[in-house]
Amino acid sequence: MPSPDPVGPAPADPGATARIEASLTAPGAPFAVTRAEHGPLVYVDGPRTLREFVETTWAYGDRPFLIAGERRYSYGEFFAAASALACRISGTYGLRPGDRAVVAMRNHPEWQIAFWAVQLAGLVAVPLNAWWTEEEFAYALDDCEPRVLLVDGERLPRVAGWAGRTGARVVLFHGGPPAGGAGAARVERYEDLPAPDPLAAPPDVEVRPEDDATIIYTSGTTGRPKGAVATHLAQAGAALNPRYHAAASALGRGVIPGQGPAPVTLMTFPFFHVAAFTGFYASMAAGGSLVLMRKWDVYEALRLIREHGVTHYAGVPATALQLLAAASEGAGEGLESLAMLNTGGAAAPPDLVARLTARYGERIEARNGYGLTETSGGVLANFGADYRAHPDSVGRPTPTTEVRIAGAQGESLPDGEAGELWLRGQALVRGYWRDEEATAAAFTGGWFRTGDLAVLREGRISIVDRIKDMVIRGGENVYCIEVEATLHDHPDVEDAAVLGVEHPVLGEEVAAVVRLRTGAAVTADGLREHVGRHLAAFKVPAHVLFTDEPLPRNATGKILKRELRGTVHDRLAEQEQEQEQEQGQA
Repeated sequence: MPSPDPVGPAPADPGATARIEASLTAPGAPFAVTRAEHGPLVYVDGPRTLREFVETTWAYGDRPFLIAGERRYSYGEFFAAASALACRISGTYGLRPGDRAVVAMRNHPEWQIAFWAVQLAGLVAVPLNAWWTEEEFAYALDDCEPRVLLVDGERLPRVAGWAGRTGARVVLFHGGPPAGGAGAARVERYEDLPAPDPLAAPPDVEVRPEDDATIIYTSGTTGRPKGAVATHLAQAGAALNPRYHAAASALGRGVIPGQGPAPVTLMTFPFFHVAAFTGFYASMAAGGSLVLMRKWDVYEALRLIREHGVTHYAGVPATALQLLAAASEGAGEGLESLAMLNTGGAAAPPDLVARLTARYGERIEARNGYGLTETSGGVLANFGADYRAHPDSVGRPTPTTEVRIAGAQGESLPDGEAGELWLRGQALVRGYWRDEEATAAAFTGGWFRTGDLAVLREGRISIVDRIKDMVIRGGENVYCIEVEATLHDHPDVEDAAVLGVEHPVLGEEVAAVVRLRTGAAVTADGLREHVGRHLAAFKVPAHVLFTDEPLPRNATGKILKRELRGTVHDRLAEQEQEQEQEQGQA
């Protein structure tokens, strides 16, 4: 294990960074860009559709692609399986380009087969959050109206009722025989389908760059899920973005891009999350392997890293910190194979890269960045010497991503001045599914208003705060207004406010301040159970604090959460002190 550098990390060289960017984006270079007519910057070369992107992976043949315990798929096996399923969806089921197909399952290898089968069939893939409740699934299904659901056995009970009412087809992965009842006859088990023919081609359908490729649900200030719609051209740009950052990272280390063995990535992001898209796009482009986990367990992660020679780690900062802590205990044996530690989905604490460098020197490169559902994944990245020198930054944009720090009137602000981060580029979605009002509110002249407060300095972006009312718990977005609305639905609740409180592992967790109606008897656990019946578990408040006083509001009636934060912090601290005293007395 290399010893820490006694004089600290090497400083970033702005001139070197500029030279690397120029060498990769100059006319004729691999990542040259051009301005689309009346539109954003786009890559000159590379795929224009996701079908075109995935078809190139067939050439990797017998290389391992998906590894999950004893189950493995080579690239050849994966492509044959995806092609066969695509033919069944478009042939037997009769779906046509533009029809929607939902993918809802945990990180099984078959998630990838299902998603890419949809792309090969020219359909619109709708990856849904596998942690949602039946109620949350029903809202999204009513909204996007899919004709086929590709789900695992755990998700089937949550969507079977909707499928039975609408007559949608269901392909069941990792589940037993379909239960009786409405819609059961429309359920087909994937394992009962004919074995894929390794020489068979995908369906003969035309897929155009301007066609919709994905609808990925996010939540906005209204708290109701919105489907962010990305075209094939946008997703193709998203697939090229991590390749650009990988090439820039290699050149920064003095390595020729593309040289050496293919990456082996431990994928801990759920596949429905856009951070996972960035990860599996990068791996597929290089013919790399994805090592999958059923659920996060730090010691299982260490075992998989050793067993498979994992070179790249991808996860939220909370899991990365746990990994480093476990490795420092000796359980990780130094993480000898690891070359890259990628974090996303939530803000990385600035000391993460310092801790990594102190223990491993510069052998393991840390990388963080910034992306949203509306950007189809990561569009800013910070790595190498730049990251070590500026750990509070989320990095620089890809060649096809333009940034603007905007003032209250949309004017561009100078370097060093905080304003709203606006983005424009190839990977941005075209808008929200069937929601013209939300689209108009979020997009201005081709620019997407992120709702994040940011500062631009020497080409690097730092996120200062969130304008949107949102808690990021372990990489998952929790919109306060959605939880507040659910609390208000309880008959004992008169008023409620939800906000985030700091957590050492998750980054933030959800807290609720509740005023009950006179004579109400509901407990904190009772309110948590109420929320859990309607929303996913990660949205359930970890802390429920009761108050007899009216919640503070401004003249327009908006709750003044800045006034609540200090009260919540003090009350939680008091509770912790009381618990410590009780334990001491015991």
